[in-house]
Amino acid sequence: MSEIDDTPRTYSGALLAALAVSLLAAIGGLIWCALLGGRLTTQQAELAETKQQNVALAAELRETDARLRVTTDELSKSLGLTQKQLDARAQQLIRREQADNERLQSAQQQTAQQVNAVSNDLSTVKTDVGGVKTDLGKAQTDVASALSQLESVRGDLTNTNSVIARNHDELVALEHRGDRNYYEFTLTKGQKKPVGTVSLELKKTDQKKNKFTLNIYADDKTYEKKDRNVNEPLQFYSGKDPALFEIVVNTIGGKNQISGYLSTPKTAPVPPTASPSGQ
Repeated sequence: MSEIDDTPRTYSGALLAALAVSLLAAIGGLIWCALLGGRLTTQQAELAETKQQNVALAAELRETDARLRVTTDELSKSLGLTQKQLDARAQQLIRREQADNERLQSAQQQTAQQVNAVSNDLSTVKTDVGGVKTDLGKAQTDVASALSQLESVRGDLTNTNSVIARNHDELVALEHRGDRNYYEFTLTKGQKKPVGTVSLELKKTDQKKNKFTLNIYADDKTYEKKDRNVNEPLQFYSGKDPALFEIVVNTIGGKNQISGYLSTPKTAPVPPTASPSGQ
């Protein structure tokens, strides 16, 4: 009888334990459901608030769009242009910009061509200048050579030699020395002719002997150079501060004519009606 009584008690304890576990599980489930419900309620509230914000934003967007349309319409009306006209104006501006760019490129090309042309002209000028320098060097050499060939002859008054020119070319070379003034002349017999600041008169010629007689009028004085030779320096003094003048006759033309030049110091006055030879 004792064994039979113990068995039912064992089953009753297990059942109670199972019931306790189930009860705890049920309570835990209720608590979890309560927590989930609270979270769901919070999320639903946030979702509702978000929907309200979206609605408000959508309303603001519609209002902004409406304002933009009104502004666009007013701008179109103020300009008096349709969309087609606006597109045409835009295309016109684009074409004008392209044309301006083409003109700018053309102007740049023309400028480059002009610069090249100027560079070519400059090269030509440099070449010409080089040729002029060569010619000038040759002329200077010729003058130096001519000067070296000039004859030094003793004057009729001084004991020093004077460098004389025997023809026009030598006279030009002599002028390059720049230390005196020169006046060329041609005299006919019986003619009193002003030369520089003096006057000359041919009195007689002897072509066979290359001799002549010449009167010089200077400072109210008369100097007679009688039976003088061709290319002989005929010297006399003239001026307020007496300076040495020279006359050289280079040629005798028949019985009635001579040609030559008068040489005066640089400090001697120059008459207004005459100028030194070569000036």
